[in-house]
Amino acid sequence: MNAPYVPLLIFMGLGFAFAAGSVLTSLVVGPRRYNAAKAMAYECGIQPSPQADEGGRVPIKYYLTAMLFIIFDVESLFLYPFAVSFNRLGLFALVEMVLFMLTVFIAYAYVWRRGGLNWE
Repeated sequence: MNAPYVPLLIFMGLGFAFAAGSVLTSLVVGPRRYNAAKAMAYECGIQPSPQADEGGRVPIKYYLTAMLFIIFDVESLFLYPFAVSFNRLGLFALVEMVLFMLTVFIAYAYVWRRGGLNWE
């Protein structure tokens, strides 16, 4: 019986077991000293402003940064399986991946030109 996905399932199981074990260990072993400072949001050492809690405006840069991260994260998710099975896919898949990367790089150049990567 040829089971090519067994190592992947074992790896995923070990990853899940490690994550669950880490969380459970921290709950059992970690100290339980709660205070008001630990419950507050941390904003780079600056006192948190109540503006966002009261429905104030949040700068759009936060959302743009999050969307850019998601776009390039999804790109890396598409590139990894392609790189793993590159030898078996052939020329058609290579052309498709070049077109995909070209599309993403055009979007990257557009965002860069518009100043979406400048954090001021």
